[in-house]
Amino acid sequence: MKSMRTEAITGLAAAALCFLSGSASAGDGFADDVAFMKQHTQIVLLHEGDAAIAVAPAYQGRVMTSTFDGKDGPSFGWINRPVIERGLLSDKEKQGKLEEHIYIFGGEERFWLGPEGGQYAVFFKPGSKFEFSDWATPPVIDTEAFELVEQSESSAKFKHATELTNYSGSQFKLGIERTVKLLGKQDASKLLGVKLTDGLRMVAYETDNRIINTGASAWSPDTGLLSIWILGMYNPSPETTVVIPFKQGAENTLGPKVNDTYFGKVPLDYLKVDEERLFFRGDGTRRGKIGITPQRSKGIAGSYDAAGQVLNIVTYNLQDAPHGFVNSMWELQDEPYAGDVINSYNDGSPEPGKPPLGPFYELETSSPAAALEPGETMQHVQRTFHIHGSEDELDPLARRILGVPLEDIKTAF
Repeated sequence: MKSMRTEAITGLAAAALCFLSGSASAGDGFADDVAFMKQHTQIVLLHEGDAAIAVAPAYQGRVMTSTFDGKDGPSFGWINRPVIERGLLSDKEKQGKLEEHIYIFGGEERFWLGPEGGQYAVFFKPGSKFEFSDWATPPVIDTEAFELVEQSESSAKFKHATELTNYSGSQFKLGIERTVKLLGKQDASKLLGVKLTDGLRMVAYETDNRIINTGASAWSPDTGLLSIWILGMYNPSPETTVVIPFKQGAENTLGPKVNDTYFGKVPLDYLKVDEERLFFRGDGTRRGKIGITPQRSKGIAGSYDAAGQVLNIVTYNLQDAPHGFVNSMWELQDEPYAGDVINSYNDGSPEPGKPPLGPFYELETSSPAAALEPGETMQHVQRTFHIHGSEDELDPLARRILGVPLEDIKTAF
């Protein structure tokens, strides 16, 4: 199960990012974050009642942050103000700076492409070494703006065209389509299979993400496949706990209950694993990452912020994966299509005395590996729900959606 237990960014890269990026300063809520971002980049504001989300076309149509109250509500997305303030640098300006590798703008839901490492990596050029000095985020998911092609009060559609070359030298010509849409309480209730009462405040949205093979040749597993990778950065708190339910079963058929060795094994005071669910701290104080295999996934992950009384839920479209899920380990891999489908990351200092990148915590999902014929499309839909209310109102939601009482989440650690 080696390849299932290792993927995504290495400790070396994560440490370097933490040292170089600077700290992000928190705003005073959604309205304050939006006002700041508008000083530096175009922001598309979408509304559904009091709920609102802020989307940045220049940052690949990413959802920067959201709230259940556009005027006075909290801001759920982590915003890296120093990087946004510096802006996109020219090639000459960015020589010798972090932005050679990545612009860490933050944002609570962003579009990426995998795999990161391995013989089919898109973050390493052919002939380069699997080391941070050679690691670079492809411009299509870093510096290239997505074109806003449609907009209504509650939705926005973006498109982009690009070309990529992977580590093995295989070339991909692809189109990208991304639609961001706010969801009302009635739609959210149906999608979650629960009744969202009048006393609950909520912001929910979905992103419909698609990649299209616009080239003349089929994409083959033998020369490398791409995947859609959606990552969210959220503001942490000392009372935030991630909850991921998973399927019971033998490890030889479903894989390990959790991959907890991305950045070294996660200690017991940060990860608790039961028979069909796990708890993982989202406090932003210790760096660690976990993953769930596609065989164990129930298509859902969540977290609860007890201080803010907010239940957070992330779901994605379960679909067949005949070619598996890409593996992003930074080495030549024995199993390049045995990656995880759900991940969660908790930020923190990479070593004593060094600052964290954020801090923040993440919930991530990935599409299957895309073996596309010319003109074919891979679709990955992720939905995000932030629900605020009294614990009496939130408890039945946690039991129904995540299969665990709210009290168990609060007392997991």
